Amino acid sequence: MYKITRAEKLADKIYLMDVVAPRVAKHCEPGQFIIVKLDEKGERIPLTICDYDREAGTITIVFQTIGASTEKMSYLKAGDSFRDFTGPLGCASEFVNEDIEELKGKKMLFVAGGVGAAPVYPQVKWLHEHGIEADVIVGAKTKDMLILEDEMKAVSGNYYPCTDDGSYGHAGMVTSKIEQLVNEEGKKYDVCVAIGPMIMMKFACLTTKKLGIPTIVSMNPIMVDGTGMCGACRLQVGNEIKFACVDGPEFDGHLVDFDQAMKRQQMYKSAEGRAMLKLQEGDTHHGGCGHCGGDE
Repeated sequence: MYKITRAEKLADKIYLMDVVAPRVAKHCEPGQFIIVKLDEKGERIPLTICDYDREAGTITIVFQTIGASTEKMSYLKAGDSFRDFTGPLGCASEFVNEDIEELKGKKMLFVAGGVGAAPVYPQVKWLHEHGIEADVIVGAKTKDMLILEDEMKAVSGNYYPCTDDGSYGHAGMVTSKIEQLVNEEGKKYDVCVAIGPMIMMKFACLTTKKLGIPTIVSMNPIMVDGTGMCGACRLQVGNEIKFACVDGPEFDGHLVDFDQAMKRQQMYKSAEGRAMLKLQEGDTHHGGCGHCGGDE
C-alpha cells in the first residue's frame, strides 16, 4: 500500500496528492509517469509525475476528474492509500541527458494547457536547479483554473498566464501568446515543450512550425498496462508507429499525427461515460438501457 500524506483541491475538478513511494522517488526524472490503482479491482490510471522528494521518498501527482476512477480518487484524503503505485515509467525528458553547458546556451519555451502545468513544472524546476531559466506560458479557461502559479513563478525565467475569458494575464489562447512573444516582442527560442490537451498541443505545434521553433510534446493517450503490450497508446509519429508508454511520452510534435491520436481517444469515451453514470447513480442505477452492463 502507498500512503497519501497530502491531498488538496487545486481548482475545480483538479486535485494534488503526495504519495509515499520511495523507490519511485529515488529513480524518477522529469518527464516520466506512474500508474496508480485504487484497489485490487481498480482501473490502472497513468499520471505524469508533478514533483518528487528523494529525501522524503514522496511523489507528487496532479489529476483532473474525468471518469469514474478519477472521481473515486478525488475522495481520498491524507492517511488513505493506493493499492498500486507503479513507476517510474516512460523515458525522461531529453534535456536531462544533454550537456549542461550546451543546454545553458539554449532559449527554451514551455507551453502548458490546463493540467499540463503539472508535468511542465518538474521540467522547469530541474532546469532552474541547473542554472537554466526557461520562459513558461500557462493557459486555462479562467483565472480560477490556473494551477501551481506560485511554484511556476519561482522556477521560471518569465511566467506568462493566459485565460480564454481574459480574466487574468494574456487574454486568449496560448498560441496567440507564442506569436506575440516571437513576432511582437522579438523573442527567439531554440526549442519549445508543449504539454496539455491534444487539441492544444496540435495548434501549438502548428504555430511553432510556422515560426520555425522545434517542438517537443508529451503525449497522454489512453494506456492500460504501461509496458507497450496492450497497444492502446499507439501513435503515428512521422512514418513510424510508436507507443507513448515505452517510446515516450515525449515526441517531436511536428511529426505526431494528432488527428489520428484524438480519433483513437474518442473510441474510449462511451465506456468512460457509462462508468461515470453508474458511479453517480449508485444503487438507483439499474442498467435498464441494456448498454452499460448494470443489468448483468
